[in-house]
Amino acid sequence: MAFVIRNLSVLAYAQGFTLWHYKAAAAPLAGLDAPGFFDDAADMFAPGDMVLLSGSQGGQMRVVAQAAPGVRLAPLG
Repeated sequence: MAFVIRNLSVLAYAQGFTLWHYKAAAAPLAGLDAPGFFDDAADMFAPGDMVLLSGSQGGQMRVVAQAAPGVRLAPLG
């Protein structure tokens, strides 16, 4: 599955923190948190932002561990 910018949206923003949502539609969640998947939107993310991923298999929450030089998501906790 390829990244689609129109499937990424802001749910909340405050004090430099952004809560994002990415809708994968019918695609499985596996691979959405792979390094580089969100690189086309790297200039929009900041370390510490959170991303809610939703797809055909349910949902997951990830934190942005790195935004540049490539986006890396990590599990919460």
